[in-house]
Formats: sequence, structure tokens, C-alpha cells
Amino acid sequence: MLVIVTENVPPRLRGRLAVWLLEIRAGVYIGNPSKRLREFIWGQVLEGVEEGNAVIAWNTNTESGYDFLTVGKNRRIPVDFDGLRLVSFLPPDEPEKAL
Repeated sequence: MLVIVTENVPPRLRGRLAVWLLEIRAGVYIGNPSKRLREFIWGQVLEGVEEGNAVIAWNTNTESGYDFLTVGKNRRIPVDFDGLRLVSFLPPDEPEKAL
């Protein structure tokens, strides 16, 4: 199983993803492609993401049973914790202080 979630990406990238995967919600794609096709699709995301962001997650033979990659600016960042992939949050932007 493969899941790709996109935010603020160009419509042409969304159209390309819809060629290989099923868009079950706006920006959420699922499918069951081979490893080779998964790597090709992720290459298309890397080329077309522009100012947006995306995450890809797939099942694999690891301790957690899945792996994932991200691209683009987002508060959530992947971290490796003793071989276990987790997600850390960046602190929120500080609001402008009133003068």
C-alpha cells in the first residue's frame, strides 16, 4: 500500500499523480504500485512540488511496518530515533509583537 498526501502543489502534479494512483480526497492518493513505480512517482513529486509540500508513506519490512519521506516546508519533520522513524514538530511561528 502506498499513500501520498500533497498540499499546495500545482494542478499538473495532481493530474500526474491521478494517472497512477486513486485520489480518494483532495490531495490524498493511494495505490499499490511496485517499488520501481513508487520511486518513479516520488521523482515526479520531487520535480513538480514547487512551493507546496508532500509526504509519501508505504508499507515495508521494518520495525514499524512502514516508511515515509517528505518534501517541502512543513511544521512536521521526520526524525530517526534509534532506527525508528518518528515525526517531530517545529515550534509555531511567533506572532508579531505589538508596539
